[in-house]
Parts: sequence; structure tokens; C-alpha cells
Amino acid sequence: MSEKIQRFLSEKRRETPFLVLDLDLVVERYRLLKDALPTVGIYYAVKANPADEIVVALEREGAGFDVAGIAELEGCARLGIPASRMSYGHTIKKEADIACARSAGIDLFAFDSKAELQKLARAAPGSRVFCRIETQGDGAEWPLSKKFGCRIDIAEALLKDARDLGLEPYGVSFHVGSQQTDPEQWDVAIAETAGLFRSLEKTGIELRLVNLGGGLPARYLSEVPAVARYGEAISTSMRHHFGNQMPEIILEPGRGLVGDAGVIEAEVVLIADRHNGATSRWVYLDIGKFGGLPETIGEAIKYRIRTDRDGGETIPSILAGPTCEELDVLYEHTPYPLPKDLRIGDRVVFKSAGAYTWSYSAVCFNGVPPLKQYII
Repeated sequence: MSEKIQRFLSEKRRETPFLVLDLDLVVERYRLLKDALPTVGIYYAVKANPADEIVVALEREGAGFDVAGIAELEGCARLGIPASRMSYGHTIKKEADIACARSAGIDLFAFDSKAELQKLARAAPGSRVFCRIETQGDGAEWPLSKKFGCRIDIAEALLKDARDLGLEPYGVSFHVGSQQTDPEQWDVAIAETAGLFRSLEKTGIELRLVNLGGGLPARYLSEVPAVARYGEAISTSMRHHFGNQMPEIILEPGRGLVGDAGVIEAEVVLIADRHNGATSRWVYLDIGKFGGLPETIGEAIKYRIRTDRDGGETIPSILAGPTCEELDVLYEHTPYPLPKDLRIGDRVVFKSAGAYTWSYSAVCFNGVPPLKQYII
């Protein structure tokens, strides 16, 4: 937690829950990533946290932007981001949205199925397209290996179809899983991508782009490798598999840029002994899965938690949200020893909560408003 955030939390007692994000930390992480991968284009995954201040700060640093929907595109355009610095990286799009994006000037689109390719041909003729291939997601705490991507052989056929449909088969993308803790996981996908480049070259299709996707982690309960380690692993793999025929390369970090820059402060609403399992003490907070912490589903993302009473005796605790929904339990199986003298009304801080919290927060369930966010 930065000194700026500590001062913000201590200077005034604000209504909870809220997220506070240190913009300087976002810029610092971007610069570290550029140092680690100087020849790679960094396209910020806007979905991670679309706050205007973040977009403007990264635009000033020279970033591009990966948008996943028209609202994100319009938000970037409103802030003066040119279409040439945006890519439409979602593989599931309404045809009307494709047409809207194309009319706004975007000409770089993702796809991973024939039907999506046909929509692109109709709504954005002549555009550059890249095909997303599937990955296993090993090493990722939030895998993305079921809903997106296609097999290499299918990707090869689809990129040929793209040419026949009047589109420009431009490249290949993949995603090794969000919160990827193993830097070596990029190697398998890069190797498959290089093979696809060579195979298509024999048919007269010269691909130009490798989109490395996202996956760079934030620091939750477990330690993660440094940014430089990811840069080294990716660079080594690209040199090994592409040699002197290096394509254009882009990366789409979201969590890795903004995750560690923010913390959420919440309040203890209730502490109760349930005596219905191995852990009997339940701690209920005024934030839960539906208010900004959906990545606790399956206890996949394990935030570091701090209270003002830390340092004394602790008791194993189950953490739950405030809503009248049985699924709104944050951590039941992951050990979270909290202070024995924790009281109703105490503040609880979730560290590294800058990504996929404010942008995920729900509206209306139990009348809970969207998560407040302060950018400092």
C-alpha cells in the first residue's frame, strides 16, 4: 500500500465500501513493463478498470487500448484516444457493434469462430483480423480456457477464410489465463503461433501480428515473479520461435497494470458464531461478490486483508458479503485468520484490489449501489 493511499485512508473516515487507487502506481507499473518489453506495444485492457484518469495517464505514456465493447470504445474516444490506438479484442460481438466500431475508425478485430468472421466481413469489410487460439491456462488463478479460443487447425482454416471473405488475416492472439503465476506459460502458445505463421506463409498468407494477451499478475496472498521475469521469458520465447523474422507484438495487460495500485476499504457489519462447520466464526462485510469482489468466486483470487487490530491473537474466520444470497461468501476454505478482538464497525482493507472490482460492481441487487472509487 502506497503512502498516498495510507494518508487518504487516515485523513478522513469515509462511507464504505470504496476503492482508492494511486495513479502514480499505475504509471510506474506501465514503465516497468515497457522497460521489460521495450519493443512490445502495450494495449491496456480497459475492462480491468475504465476510469477516465487511468486511460488519460496511460495515453500520455504512449499506451494503446484493448476495448471489449462499444461503451469502452466510446469512453476512450471521448478522452481523445484515436482509433489507431485501439483494438477490439473481444471475440463475441453484435454485428451492429462491429459496424459502429468500424465507422469510428477501428480496423483491428479479434475472432475465434466462423460465424464471428462472417459478421466481420459484412460489417467491417477490409479490416485487419486476428484469430484467438485456445490455451490450457495452467498456472493461472483465473483461467480463460473454455469460453474463448479455437484449435490451431481451426485457426488456420479460419484465417484462410478471412482472406477469401475480403478481410486481412493479420495475426494470432491467445490468453494464458488471468493472474498467470508462471512466466513460462507463454512459450507453448508462442511456439504454436510460430508454427501457424509458417504454415500459412506456404499458402501465401503472411501474418504480421502476435497478440500475447494479458495474464500479468497482481500480488495477492502468494508471491508472484517480478515484471522483469515475465519480460525475459516472453522475449526469450519470441526469439527462439521466430528468430530474425520477428512480427509486430502487442500485449494486453489489465490486472498487471492497475491491480496493485488500489485498495478497497470495507466495514464489518456482523460477527457471528455459526457452529456449522470446521470454522464457526463468520465475519460479514459491507462488500461481497455482487458489490465488487466477484473474483472471489471459487476463492480464485485471494486478496491480502488488513485490519487496524492486526498484531494480536487471531481466530480462523469465514468472510462473507452483506446480501441475502447464500452464494455471497468470499472465503470459506481459504484460511483467513482475523484478529480475535475484531469488532462490528471496524474497517477491513483489501490490498491489490485495483482491477476487476469497480468495473465489476453490480447495480441494484438488494439495492446495493456501485462501488465508489477515488483516484488519487
